[in-house]
Amino acid sequence: MTDLIQPAPPAAPARPTANPADQPGPFWRQPYFWMVVLTSLVIFNALYALPRYLTFNQDNTRVGLDPHHSGLHYLFVIAHVVTGNVAMLTLVLQMWPWLRRHHPEIHRISGRVYCLGGALPSALIGMTALLVLRQGQLGSTGLFVMASLWIITTVMGWIRARQYRWVAHQRWMVYSFALALATSWGRFVVLFLTAFPFAQHHLNRYVLVEVTNWLCFVVNLLVAHWWLESRAKRSSRGGTEVVSYPSPL
Repeated sequence: MTDLIQPAPPAAPARPTANPADQPGPFWRQPYFWMVVLTSLVIFNALYALPRYLTFNQDNTRVGLDPHHSGLHYLFVIAHVVTGNVAMLTLVLQMWPWLRRHHPEIHRISGRVYCLGGALPSALIGMTALLVLRQGQLGSTGLFVMASLWIITTVMGWIRARQYRWVAHQRWMVYSFALALATSWGRFVVLFLTAFPFAQHHLNRYVLVEVTNWLCFVVNLLVAHWWLESRAKRSSRGGTEVVSYPSPL
């Protein structure tokens, strides 16, 4: 009888459960759609700012220079614009999912460049140099708060990476990226509003710039928070959220 008992066939290996966060869905939830949007915004920002300031002609600046220190102020403006665009360009590399998965070394290097060559120097220059020399202090309150938050989120993202706390690292860096993109949206808003004769004649320029500076970075932070929370909820349906990085920054 025992000879007639056949051993049970080996169990088929269990298929890994797909993460709901990675499942196909509406186009606006697909990472590559947002990569196209992000890249377009970064290109617009570079074309809007860099050519004008790299001429080293003070007459081309869009910033009201301090008449008593115009040369020094202009150099600070150029340094701020260049480091800000470095942050924007490396931001694209940081947010690219394929690059992060398949070329982690490039992700780490671009992360260092983003922090040390882009976000931190750009925010520090803007907060400690440009605002002091800013003619009429136009929009300075919102810019000071935004620069302060940009420094805090970037430093916290760096610290969490050094601690191997990858999920927290990603959250802080997403907030940092949202702040980096705030000025680009602000340019769209100002260009849109000033295109109408009513806005040109009836809106106080000081109020418009200040409100725009606050509105853009606050909205960006709210959108970043919504994205992180919705992604975490989708991931929790399929298991614990995991972010894979091979080594700290």
